[in-house]
Amino acid sequence: MVEHECKRDGAVPLDDASTTEVTLQDCRFTPIVVNQQDATFTLHTLHTAYQMCVDRYGYLIHLYYGPRTEGTMNYVLNFCDRGQASQPERVNDRTYSLDSLPQEFSFQGMGDLRNPMFVVREATTGAYGCDLQYRGYEVIDGKYGLPGLPAVYSDDAKDMAQTLKVILHDERLDMDVELLYGVMPTYDVITRAVRVVNKGGATIEVKRLHTASIDFMHGDFDVMTFFGRHGMERMPTRARIEHGSFSIMSRRGESSHQYNPFMIVCDYDATESAGQAWSMSFVYSGNFYAAVEKDQFDQVRMQMGLNDELFSYPVAPGEAFVGPEVIMTYSNEGLGLLSQNLHRVIRQRVCRGYWRDRVRPVLINSWEASYFDFTGDSLVELAKKAKECGIELLVMDDGWFGHRDDDMSSLGDWYPNKKKLGGTVAELAKRVNDVGLEFGIWYEPEMISEDSDLYRAHPDWALTVPGKPKVLGRHQLVLDMSRKEVRDNIFQQMCGVLDDANVAYLKWDCNRSLIDIYSRDTSDQGRVLYDYVLGLYDLLERVHERYPEMLIEGCAGGGGRFDAGMLYYTPQIWTSDTTDAINRLTIQAGTSFGYPTSTMGCHVSEVPNAITRRSTPLFTRGTVAMMGGGFGYELDITKLPDEEIDLIKQQVGAYHETAELVMNGRFYRLVPPETNRLSAWEFVADDGSEALVSAVIIDVHGYGVASYVVPRGLTPDSSYVCKETGVIYPSNALMSVGFPLAPIVVPYESYQFHFKRVEA
Repeated sequence: MVEHECKRDGAVPLDDASTTEVTLQDCRFTPIVVNQQDATFTLHTLHTAYQMCVDRYGYLIHLYYGPRTEGTMNYVLNFCDRGQASQPERVNDRTYSLDSLPQEFSFQGMGDLRNPMFVVREATTGAYGCDLQYRGYEVIDGKYGLPGLPAVYSDDAKDMAQTLKVILHDERLDMDVELLYGVMPTYDVITRAVRVVNKGGATIEVKRLHTASIDFMHGDFDVMTFFGRHGMERMPTRARIEHGSFSIMSRRGESSHQYNPFMIVCDYDATESAGQAWSMSFVYSGNFYAAVEKDQFDQVRMQMGLNDELFSYPVAPGEAFVGPEVIMTYSNEGLGLLSQNLHRVIRQRVCRGYWRDRVRPVLINSWEASYFDFTGDSLVELAKKAKECGIELLVMDDGWFGHRDDDMSSLGDWYPNKKKLGGTVAELAKRVNDVGLEFGIWYEPEMISEDSDLYRAHPDWALTVPGKPKVLGRHQLVLDMSRKEVRDNIFQQMCGVLDDANVAYLKWDCNRSLIDIYSRDTSDQGRVLYDYVLGLYDLLERVHERYPEMLIEGCAGGGGRFDAGMLYYTPQIWTSDTTDAINRLTIQAGTSFGYPTSTMGCHVSEVPNAITRRSTPLFTRGTVAMMGGGFGYELDITKLPDEEIDLIKQQVGAYHETAELVMNGRFYRLVPPETNRLSAWEFVADDGSEALVSAVIIDVHGYGVASYVVPRGLTPDSSYVCKETGVIYPSNALMSVGFPLAPIVVPYESYQFHFKRVEA
């Protein structure tokens, strides 16, 4: 056994630590510490620490990500002769191999044969491989940004944000790889991004680029991912990490219904309130790849980044390529705290703009009320009934433009069907405003129908492969958002409607995957999918800047693009096309692992449900929908009996009473719906002054056992009064044994309890 110190011999030394000490109340510490003697970089948040070092051969080694601590963790490394392990040429030491050491940025070409983060090819010779060695670093006050890409931001000195840039260099290619680390101490979050800079004289091709990786030297872990399909997104699944590689990905051009770009690695016995957990969330809305790999030495690698299928990005001399951001957080108090860390940073430092901190209006959407079969007059009648119920916003969904009365035509022709609407959009919006409601509208800007004026004028603007039969989805094609002239046209069409009309809300939809990957604007087809996403972000940003107070809700056939990248532009997303209350329990609970409930669009729809044909009580549909910050209705309320109208009025009132709590409170998953008996969840104010507990009975048995709910997060040694019952509970007992639910009256019964702390 040979011992190695984590130092470098004969290489560019680390500068002495010269970082800024910051203060939060009585806590003084330096977010980024660079230690010359130990050649380490340490990133501190309030409760966590992350450490890497430059070793004696110039390679960047990952050491630690866990509870806040001081000191150097290079003692975790071990070195021994591992037989056929490979070494770089200049390393005359059989105990040293990049294939067994924990890597900070693993790359192909110098002996690490595990899943690499980075693969590069020299365009002129076709040769693969690089040798990335440490070149230097920079510490910057504040959080880095990524031009053209969404990223966590900091706009408050209280964030104490700092950026570490570590530069790795390949001499042969004259290529820098800049690793960017954003430290958000008050959020217990560290972000990562990467830039590949071609400083040489020949083009290089990025064949694979992942943004973040964590290597665990040992441990018995589970991996949690969130799979699904259209109408049943983000189903939580958990499995033991065994030998081999397990991966999830999207190859659909969007982050997808099938797998969400979010992953958790946790102790095998971690629960909601105990155990260690690490997560990665991709701030990107296109194809992604995330994996865990357990290697020959029982080490585990977790990584996330761009999917390299149909991807090869040329970087010309003087150019740079950027890998999108990954948000990382760690908890040693279970999955619940991990989620709460993500909720806070996404809600406050990914979402932005006018609606970031505001309670959203209660809306009614015309889709399930009438589908394509509506007129301006029928929408005004719907608005009048909605006004009686206290609803605040009417959304006109698909079917208002071109000659569209079904899904066969008119996408791309964003001018109103005046015959159907009885006038312009501006005139209809005024009629709805005169009723007392705000007005919203549906768009699908990325899509085009073959039966459209736009396609007849510009068939080359659609993504199709020359000579190959086109692939349709929902009878539509996809516009080439990588082309500026395409984005300009759609933006100008949208402005032609939105500039004149008083539109308070825009639903941005996307109803098919990207399959025919060919742009007539470039010879490098491996760049099209990435450039498409950047083009989408460009169009969204232009709309966001032109209409800063308009609420934009993202949608992709429901939840097919529910990711942190979209939340940078749209502070809420339609969670799923399935509005069945029982299905939504699992969909919304799964979503809550990685995303704040304030970002979820959740509506009450009619029964039997259009997709599942299941019937549930109106009260229960409201209870489930009030889990999300985007609360509303998706049914024809003009046909409801008086008793249901009265209940809707009560629901709208209850939503307004607790909306701030739902928007900003700490969220707890009390009983997961996977139990098949009961689902329960809770919101608690940050100061513990109030809590909202909701529960739904899923399965009913005659003469069954009582169902108990145990709240969490209340102020210890205090008392709470329940608004609905008037009963005063000691908080310690509530958080220990909970309280029983009343016997059910109807199947799928639900309950809501609003607790207020009793002040002395």
